[in-house]
Amino acid sequence: MSGKSGETKRANWRNVRTAGMAFSLVAAMGALSYAAVPLYEIFCQVTGFGGTTQRVDTASDRVVDRAITVRFDANAPGVPWDFRPAAPVTVRLGESAIVNYTAKNLIDQPSSGQASFNVTPEMAGAYFNKIDCFCFTEQTLQPGEKVDMGITFYVDPDILEVPELADLQTITLSYTMFPLDRDSDAVASAERTDNVTTRSIARETTGD
Repeated sequence: MSGKSGETKRANWRNVRTAGMAFSLVAAMGALSYAAVPLYEIFCQVTGFGGTTQRVDTASDRVVDRAITVRFDANAPGVPWDFRPAAPVTVRLGESAIVNYTAKNLIDQPSSGQASFNVTPEMAGAYFNKIDCFCFTEQTLQPGEKVDMGITFYVDPDILEVPELADLQTITLSYTMFPLDRDSDAVASAERTDNVTTRSIARETTGD
């Protein structure tokens, strides 16, 4: 009997150990999943993957006599705003520029949003440096409020060292504004005032 009892205990211990290992594996996978988004964002910021731009604290210490045109695009799916891009600008590589997007809240309640962004061609994202940008923080507009949303940026002269980008003439910076609240009253108000529940505005200005 004692032999069978010992075998039973060892079997139970193996089951407990196996269950513990399985639980640890699931917990580790959960932790990796939780960390995946910030790790992916860091990867994109470092490499420019997916057209992700870079964030820097200071202006470039080098400006070269090579011009490039930057165009801007704006989209606002689900946000009851009139969200418009800046006019195109032509700058020298390394030269800082300041441009303004504009946004107006079209409903009679406060509305919040935050922008995501990317650059095309995607490879240029690693060389598009933003010193300041409205996209770094949440934006809240009061009823009917219209604001300028500034961006300070420069294009790194090191872009000339990339064979695929050395002759690049134009970069497009796109912003998509996503809602941070989906209050049913706000949506209903937008529907009453503009006869829409979802507003998506995508315009590229020509400077006219």
